[in-house]
Amino acid sequence: MTASRIDSETLRRLPKAVLHDHLDGGLRPATVVELAAAVGHTLPTTDPDELAAWYVEAANSGDLVRYIATFEHTLAVMQTREGLLRTAEEYVLDLAADGVVYAEVRYAPELMLKGGLTLPEVVEAVQEGLAAGMAKAAAAGTPVRVGTLLCGMRMFDRVREAAELAVAYRDAGVVGFDIAGAEDGFPPADHLDAFAYLRAESMPFTIHAGEAYGLPSIHQALQVCGAQRIGHGVRLTEDIVDGKLGRLASWVRDRRIALEMCPTSNLQTGCAVSIAEHPITALKDLGFRVTLNTDNRLVSGTTMTREMSLLVEQAGWTVEDLRTVTVNALKSAFVPFDQRTALIEDVVLPGYAAALRTSPLR
Repeated sequence: MTASRIDSETLRRLPKAVLHDHLDGGLRPATVVELAAAVGHTLPTTDPDELAAWYVEAANSGDLVRYIATFEHTLAVMQTREGLLRTAEEYVLDLAADGVVYAEVRYAPELMLKGGLTLPEVVEAVQEGLAAGMAKAAAAGTPVRVGTLLCGMRMFDRVREAAELAVAYRDAGVVGFDIAGAEDGFPPADHLDAFAYLRAESMPFTIHAGEAYGLPSIHQALQVCGAQRIGHGVRLTEDIVDGKLGRLASWVRDRRIALEMCPTSNLQTGCAVSIAEHPITALKDLGFRVTLNTDNRLVSGTTMTREMSLLVEQAGWTVEDLRTVTVNALKSAFVPFDQRTALIEDVVLPGYAAALRTSPLR
């Protein structure tokens, strides 16, 4: 049975794994409205539906800088312990409702200090909220495991500090590290000291690369900084001509370096022209370890179910394709091997089999 014959509810129930999703890009619109009122922050609108539409409209500008600027309003309501607890808990519950069984959520603690919290207090509040969400999801029969990636902002000077924070909380739910923010003009090699420290501490990390800037960004992230995964990486196709892989593309494919691809987000920031022509399909067909992700669910107006549906309807993906990218994500997750294997064998593969057995046809 192909995915094109599966109804949307079955797609929602399919076990999913997401590696690239930003906490501050995935708030519920109603929560943003309520928390903004509590802290006195002015929003473009106080109607949750209109606010959701405003985010998507702004994100559809095709400009990565403007896309990032939309985070002003979500970050404004994430400066207190209460705001962080609530948004982190709701983050988990929303993923569980979407069929996600494993997720890595990323955020930059340095952007959440305006309310007087310290960096450790930010991390501890987020972890407490995530734990509460996981407990509620498990009690509801929809368990999901969520690990945390701490981000340093590549255009500022606290990346090493954020890396040290990640290592300090590695036994408290933090599973990895990333750098975020505007890519063009802020190459990953600017933060070699942070990446050298992470390698010395055996702390895994991914790097946003190959989105707003091309092959040199990906090369630096991998060959200079030592990233284990690449955030986005859509411009890796610039090293592939008529199906023939260049040296960098071959390195990525042959060493099974995961590409954290986010189709809707890439359309919005001008990195792809359509879902049908998004590089994720061509790279999948060439044997790359592609993974499917949401990036920012509020900003992009998306979910994992929606991303899957778009690929099914517009790029001809099958159930086997969806299962492959889900397994790919778990193979490259920043948790121990035995835990990844258990999720694949005990949750994902049986979940796909069960969903297909009970799937009504369109």
